[in-house]
Amino acid sequence: MPEESFEQMLEASMKTIHNGEIVEGTVIYVKPDEIALNIGYKCDGIITRNEYTEDSSLDLTTAVKEGDTMEAIVTKVNESESQVLLSYRRLEQEKGNEKLREAFENHEVLKGKVVKVLNGGLSVVVDEARVFVPASLIADTYVKDLSQYNGKEIEFVITEFNPRKRRIIGDRKQLLVAKREEVQKEFFDKIHVGDAIEGTVKNVTDFGAFIDLGGVDGLLHISEMSWGHVENPKKLYNVDDKVKVFIKNINGKKIALSCKFDNENPWNGASEKYAVGTIVTGKVARMTEFGAFVELEPGIDALLHVSQISRDHVDKPADVLKVGQEVTASVVEVRDSEHKISLSIKAMDGKDEAEEAATEE
Repeated sequence: MPEESFEQMLEASMKTIHNGEIVEGTVIYVKPDEIALNIGYKCDGIITRNEYTEDSSLDLTTAVKEGDTMEAIVTKVNESESQVLLSYRRLEQEKGNEKLREAFENHEVLKGKVVKVLNGGLSVVVDEARVFVPASLIADTYVKDLSQYNGKEIEFVITEFNPRKRRIIGDRKQLLVAKREEVQKEFFDKIHVGDAIEGTVKNVTDFGAFIDLGGVDGLLHISEMSWGHVENPKKLYNVDDKVKVFIKNINGKKIALSCKFDNENPWNGASEKYAVGTIVTGKVARMTEFGAFVELEPGIDALLHVSQISRDHVDKPADVLKVGQEVTASVVEVRDSEHKISLSIKAMDGKDEAEEAATEE
């Protein structure tokens, strides 16, 4: 036996190892569930799968190979079985905790993988050290289903660090809030009233739709969705629809949007097209107690007052008309500046009678 080997053996026989000690060794062999290290001691060091990783399905032969050098922490010295039990995972946890401590003190942003979804939040691992991110600190809006984060990497900051009590708290929300504020500032610095912009429908309500303009939301009110009458925004828009709008008003961080572009205004030239005396045909769009609104074209509704429906007395429009019914009437008044047109069927009857009298003469 070479002299050097003998000296090594002698040194190993005299060496002592204690629990908690960090040792370095060379991989002698690897099995799917076990790693053996030569740690320069009379007994080999053994790392089982659960002391290497939390992944119970990991095949250790895919993670390390014979001849690799590794560090591990001593968990138990079992000389009767010629073994020293080691933990690679526990050492990595200690290193990870040190990394978390430094990040906590320096307010650094960390990135970790979500390994488990809990009732109250997420369990995230950074270099084998665990961080708990409460549900209230995961996002800047309420998240109902936390499972969407499982297996994903997320960024966060450490807001509480107490490893002795196993209380290491991460906060992702403040990063998202800060990012949103940055995006908003950049957005508001470059936009102006009247700017046309394309957005994505984020949410639709009874009174309008919220449009994502690129990190900033604007409200498209039901009255600004079309030049025509809109009864239900949900019949006009769906979530994720692309929509072209323009900025109608900016009030602080509130943005009012509109789809009613001036060049598409159906009232442009309406006073000439629907001059007094013009005979028009349209469909009854809706009715009230005092009259029926007749759609002459999309965006232009004219009022047929109950008193102008017939020469006979009519109590309410619904007695003689139906929504969707086509009617022909005469334009009796145009108030272009107010976008109002008044119709009369009675006036039509009068014209017919006058034409018949002239024919008889």
